[in-house]
Amino acid sequence: MITVTEAKQLIAEHSSPLVPIVMPLSKAAGLVLAEDVIAIQDIPAYPQSSMDGYAFAYEDRARALRISGEQAAGDGIERALEPGTAVRIFTGAAVPRGADTVVMQEKVERKEGMLYVLEELVKKGDHVRPRGSEIELDSIALPKHRLLTPPAIGFLAAIGISELAVIPSPSIRIIVTGNELLQPGEKLEYGKVFEASSFALQAALQMHKIQDISVVYVRDDLQAMTQILKQAFEQVDLVLMTGGVSVGDHDHTLAAAEASGVKQIFHKVKQKPGKPFYFGKKGDQCFFGLPGNPASVLTCFYEYVLICLSKMTGRDMRMKESKAILQTDLKKAAGLTHFLRAFYEGDEVRIGAGQESYKLSSFATANCLVVLPEEMEQLGAGAEVDIHLLPQG
Repeated sequence: MITVTEAKQLIAEHSSPLVPIVMPLSKAAGLVLAEDVIAIQDIPAYPQSSMDGYAFAYEDRARALRISGEQAAGDGIERALEPGTAVRIFTGAAVPRGADTVVMQEKVERKEGMLYVLEELVKKGDHVRPRGSEIELDSIALPKHRLLTPPAIGFLAAIGISELAVIPSPSIRIIVTGNELLQPGEKLEYGKVFEASSFALQAALQMHKIQDISVVYVRDDLQAMTQILKQAFEQVDLVLMTGGVSVGDHDHTLAAAEASGVKQIFHKVKQKPGKPFYFGKKGDQCFFGLPGNPASVLTCFYEYVLICLSKMTGRDMRMKESKAILQTDLKKAAGLTHFLRAFYEGDEVRIGAGQESYKLSSFATANCLVVLPEEMEQLGAGAEVDIHLLPQG
């Protein structure tokens, strides 16, 4: 049995990024760049007006200028400015060759078809966006490993990028084991329980922008579990199996994993809940054997599976860490790290009622996990504790 710290280190060491794919820009939001994005042209591609006004040559500012036409945004004609003239120009329009300054319409006078610039109010280059002032050809627009946020997507569109190499989201198979499980909506029979873990896991994955999720149910049968597991490794990037990771007569996850070619990295962690937690690999694919009780499933997902997903996608999904002041006294036996469902507000944290691993009610109202170290035995109200913040959407 290993410590929580050791388990997290092993998961990080054995997890690796997915193979990059090329994807349309419109589909890439929320993903991470797999390589640098290089500018394919100067942007703006020509000097551009940033103001409605008049374009002219600064050296002509002291003379009367003849207005020789107008230039609007989108005009496809490349205009050349004749000496001693000015062009009526609008925001976004190309500045004609020979012009280097745009004056606001409020800073000119027009008399008998001629334009007079109030030269003391104008500086050379005013209101002209130089060619390449947004980005220059062949320069790095965004570096690899950068998260594609909405502004990043907009920026890449604005410089003409239509597709790019990204680290994709993984496909995930959730395998739910247990003869006692029923689906919500079915009639509850004696000796049965409603299955909740797959619903919680799917919701948690979806909150992290992972949508390619499939769920398979299998009875506590070694042959059936092995077949389902082998099939999963052929079809998806990551496999999560719930239940059957202990050593009871009906616990077959470890044997099924071994029969499927999974190499065990560790089994059992010094923690509560989720002590029988299992992690292994088949080639480059990771496999998590999660405990059967739903609160244990979620705790292990947040504390461990998110580490693997962060490495796979390049997106940091790990829970944020903070500190808070405990509102009540706590006692526990030394030897295990405890993760307690709790609710923090301001700088205080309150432990939820019902910490047993089969209870989800305390998880449903929690926004953090209080982490009590392995060696700790008691804490008084007012003590500072570490908390891990649960994703809230």
